[in-house]
Amino acid sequence: MAARTTGSSKSKSSTPKKATSAKPARAATKPAPGSAAAKTAPDVVPDTTPTVVTSTELKKRELIDEVVTRSGVRKKFAKPAIEAMIDVLAEAIAEGREVNLQPFGKIKHRRTKDTSNARITVAKIRQSKTAGPALDPADRADDDKSNETVAEPAE
Repeated sequence: MAARTTGSSKSKSSTPKKATSAKPARAATKPAPGSAAAKTAPDVVPDTTPTVVTSTELKKRELIDEVVTRSGVRKKFAKPAIEAMIDVLAEAIAEGREVNLQPFGKIKHRRTKDTSNARITVAKIRQSKTAGPALDPADRADDDKSNETVAEPAE
């Protein structure tokens, strides 16, 4: 009698397979010339697009200077207004209120954690892609045609 085989002729390994986990991709190595892998493997070109890194923090001094430049208002008038605005925003966020300032975006309070020396607030900012600039460059307070004033003249 002849022995009958069913299924594939490949034998299964009796050694258990290791669990695979996600590992970072390794750099491609060039296969040996003349090998089958050298003929079929495509060349992998890494993404070498340069990234421009700018300052990561916007400090209050830089914010004030930028507001003065864009608005045309004198620094001595802009600084107290900006500092008051920062105080109001900080209080609203600390209270857990939502802040909606377009085109800056809508700030939603997520959670707060009090530590010994700070309060950590996690918030989410949603910005509209279609929102335009808040200040139109043609609409400045120091233009002659503007009837807005920053302060009343002292008598």
